[in-house]
Amino acid sequence: MTGTEAPVLDRLLDRSIVGGYTNIGYALRRGHWPADPAEGALAGRRALVTGAGSGLGEATALGLARLGATVHLLGRDPDRVRPAMARITDRLRQEGREAVLHAEGCDVADLAQVHRFATAFAARLAENGDALDVVVHNAGVLPSTRTTSPDGHELSLATHVLGPVLMTDLLAPALRRSATGARVILVSSGGMYTQPLPLADPEYRQGSYRGAVAYARSKRVQVEIVPHLAHHLEAENVSVHVMHPGWADTPGVAASLPAFRLLTRPFLRTSAQGADTIVWLAAAQPPPPGGLLWHDRRPRPFSYTTATTATEADRDEIWSWVRAAVAGTPAA
Repeated sequence: MTGTEAPVLDRLLDRSIVGGYTNIGYALRRGHWPADPAEGALAGRRALVTGAGSGLGEATALGLARLGATVHLLGRDPDRVRPAMARITDRLRQEGREAVLHAEGCDVADLAQVHRFATAFAARLAENGDALDVVVHNAGVLPSTRTTSPDGHELSLATHVLGPVLMTDLLAPALRRSATGARVILVSSGGMYTQPLPLADPEYRQGSYRGAVAYARSKRVQVEIVPHLAHHLEAENVSVHVMHPGWADTPGVAASLPAFRLLTRPFLRTSAQGADTIVWLAAAQPPPPGGLLWHDRRPRPFSYTTATTATEADRDEIWSWVRAAVAGTPAA
């Protein structure tokens, strides 16, 4: 028990889906959840946010900068995040705050690019004696047809699992320099509750490909490897968390799930509401326990049915598969 388990009503909201994942759940819970991080909680700290050009990534970068962090916004191209940087800077100036933001470029689905970026980024920080205190793996894709990364991996899996694991590995030297203990946060999706761990076919080579299913399957893998990733980094004084934001109205949802957005738009969370738990996990004191799945500042079960429940042996198997998939990735 962590002392932060959800009360009965909160758990019932999750089971109802609509009650828990929409702005209804956010409104009902916010008066009873753990306290906000203190003003300036991230002053002097440094964060990297992937997929930061809009939506949850932009909202996360804004929340971290508002708490005083220096934030590196990463997109496939640095120019893709500069408009978000301008919006964040303007917003904070209106609040009487200053922002320290940097644009970074890397396609997290391309493992060679990840290797080059993360190695160079960690070296750049080391040259200046800087640490990396927070990494938020938020970049996401939902392809309509089966698409592969430059390395030949199914694109959702490469973006949500393989790229983040490799990047975290390569950023470990910078993370271990954090004076307060670094935090790595993976942004998952409540859709993963619909899928079991795809041990027999992680690359979705079999059957009729559906983008939403591929997305949910990759998010299931993402969640199930978190205990292993947390253990892997424990000796580095780095905690690892995974969260799902509920249903948020983001550009990604509008582009990939237009029918869903049309039906649910009155109940969708804002990007800031969806990003709330990311920012809280990055800054809360005392530090939240690692290796858990969070939603609305509370730990949540990995599964709600036996059909989607993974065993420890299942997690060991998929972790071994992921480690093998990213091993020996070249920098060129």
